[in-house]
Amino acid sequence: MRRLLVGLTALSVLAAVSACGSSGSGGQDDAGSSGPTTVKVGIVPVLDVAPIYLGRKQGFYEERGIELELAPAQGGAAIVPGVVSGQFQFGFSNTTSLLVARSKNVPVKAVANGAASTGEGGADFAAITVRKGSPLTSARQLEGKKAAVNTLNNICDTSIKESVRKDGGDPSEVEFVEMPFDQMPAALDGGQVDAACTPEPALATVKAAGGKEIASNFFDVSPDLTVAMYFTSERFAAENPELVKRFQEATAESLKYADSHPEEVRHILTTYTKIPTTLLEKLTLPRYPAEPDRPSIERLAELGERDGLFDKAPDLDELLP
Repeated sequence: MRRLLVGLTALSVLAAVSACGSSGSGGQDDAGSSGPTTVKVGIVPVLDVAPIYLGRKQGFYEERGIELELAPAQGGAAIVPGVVSGQFQFGFSNTTSLLVARSKNVPVKAVANGAASTGEGGADFAAITVRKGSPLTSARQLEGKKAAVNTLNNICDTSIKESVRKDGGDPSEVEFVEMPFDQMPAALDGGQVDAACTPEPALATVKAAGGKEIASNFFDVSPDLTVAMYFTSERFAAENPELVKRFQEATAESLKYADSHPEEVRHILTTYTKIPTTLLEKLTLPRYPAEPDRPSIERLAELGERDGLFDKAPDLDELLP
């Protein structure tokens, strides 16, 4: 919790700085200029962001006068301060990171949907996994065990806690270890952790090595869970309404394209992750709906408050588009 509070204090400082400084590259809405507007988008290199890569490839952003620069980061919690400070004009973040930010009055605003659960337990694009030969078979058995998450006090540990809770266990007995998603398969194999929060493509990598999933943690929060969204800062949105609108339109087209072209989603993944091509057909793809699912976000907010991520659940009207 100390780490969370320090991080959020830094966010507050960044918010104050950004209110006085430049909004960075793309800070002026120059839709009528002769050239495209370059915008930098902070993303997490997982399957969830395949649509924005596809949209760039298909020219959806270029058609609207936007030149995308995609910048990978470890997790949404790291992207939030980058957007607030003007380092990024837009960002991709899991929903919990955005809820935590809004609960501390960090001025972020969701502008487009990102990715959602498949709505099917045991066949989701993310799961709690264990290594080959592990004696663990259910979420309840994670009591007293180490579980890897990409960011502490965030959507992975909150959802794992919900899986443990639903299985009749005590989530406070789980020890969480922070590491990037792409390091989790090796950490499982090497015994550094007992379980891991693994979205695709880490999920396919673990299964290929003989590992297994013991719970669908995102599904356990809500079958229609809005896992992540694209967002910007309130200041950038106020200063660049037309640019934000064009980004929203291009992203919506990208989401629709990804949903109807699953094979292209699989192929584009090889351009920004290290997944072997032999695993592509084994990937479980998320859904890419056009709009966020508000009830599922309300559920995440309830769990965040219950798990101590914030003292009071944030106002969703301030966050959602």
